[in-house]
Amino acid sequence: MDILDALARALGPDQVLVGDAIPVRHHADWSGASPVRPLALVRPRSTEEVSTALRLCSAQRVPVVPQGGLTGLAGAAVPRADAIALSLDRMNAIESLDVAASTITVQAGATLAAVQEAAAARGLQFGVDLGARGSCQIGGNLATNAGGNGVLQFGMMREQTLGLEVVLADGSVLPMLRPMQKNNTGYDLKQFFIGAEGTLGVITRAVLRLHRAPRARATALVALPDFGSALDLLGRLQSRFPGALAAFELMWRDFVETSLGWQKLREPFEAKHPFAALVEVAGDDEAALRDAIEESLGEAMEAGSAVDAAIAQSQAQALAFWKIREATAELPVHMKPPINLDVSLPMATIGRFADRCRAAFDARWPQHHSIFFGHIGDSNLHITTDGRSIGGRADELEAVVYALVAEFGGSISAEHGIGLHKKPHLGASRSPAEIGAMAAIKRALDPHHIMNPGKVFDL
Repeated sequence: MDILDALARALGPDQVLVGDAIPVRHHADWSGASPVRPLALVRPRSTEEVSTALRLCSAQRVPVVPQGGLTGLAGAAVPRADAIALSLDRMNAIESLDVAASTITVQAGATLAAVQEAAAARGLQFGVDLGARGSCQIGGNLATNAGGNGVLQFGMMREQTLGLEVVLADGSVLPMLRPMQKNNTGYDLKQFFIGAEGTLGVITRAVLRLHRAPRARATALVALPDFGSALDLLGRLQSRFPGALAAFELMWRDFVETSLGWQKLREPFEAKHPFAALVEVAGDDEAALRDAIEESLGEAMEAGSAVDAAIAQSQAQALAFWKIREATAELPVHMKPPINLDVSLPMATIGRFADRCRAAFDARWPQHHSIFFGHIGDSNLHITTDGRSIGGRADELEAVVYALVAEFGGSISAEHGIGLHKKPHLGASRSPAEIGAMAAIKRALDPHHIMNPGKVFDL
């Protein structure tokens, strides 16, 4: 029986779309990769239906490309013309929330924003946050081990996950939803699927860790003379506010100037400074937090690690500080196209790495428009270049950066995954032996190579 007929009979024709009935948004993700219309779009409503779809596709050796919110920037969710696109959109339930245990159980199609809102309604918070929160889905967040703004305090998706339910390529279901922090019963199988980008199976449900929501936050914008001073300030704040430093966003001058220009904002300080750090601390009393951060910043200024600072006196002022950092939402509007690089380096080397990148760009493309920014406290650096300013030579720019990443012993992907886009450069961060081990796991769990084939690496 033809795979499309088999799927339609097993799941119902309304859950198997073909041809022009497939919404265009399922032809690609946010990576900028060329759109491809899949053989069909399957929209299951339950784990059992996901299992049925994979069992049928496995029997006929039909590739399957799992799709979440399609907000990925590495091309992991881009379909193939010979493949079934499997959308988790309909599996979006918040199933339960245990306040005492600080856990939430959700289906993989639930958006990040829905999880955040459910937690907030019970006085809790979810530890991961990123700009695409309203569109990205928990399954995709897990499949890419997403990070974002909360990593410094809470860690990435891997650290938020207590249990998973996963459907393997042959339709087998792994019921790993046990909500315990301590569970030393052999291999921690769920870890194989977090960050695997859908190449080993389909995540269908998750038990996630929640945290007590802070009663107050204090936000400050700090001017810094150099990168070393940023690390000094970070260390001071982590010592003064252990476990409570919620954000430390470092912006190079090029980023600050670009953000202010795009958004028609005023300079935050009287003078222009090489770096600005956006700092946020969580706690129980806003006035006490502001006093404590003021004291810490005063000490940093006396030591020469900070040269100026502004502490938000209201929520409106805090949002104004964040508006500078969140200029990244403007990238697609002002850069045609933006070339986004998301790398991580040993923390102490990030400043030197950025200088080497800038010097290499200056030598090859004197008119380039590049901005540098990052979370830094979690070793993450973002570089974005306007493609027009380098004559559209994105591949050459990426090769320059990833060669430097290899030299510095870093990672070519801090939080966006590998997908299609970074696959040619995987060797800059992974040895042949490491790639071989990943391939062995892939062959063991997906012997017919139907799960998201061609992504991350080639067998």
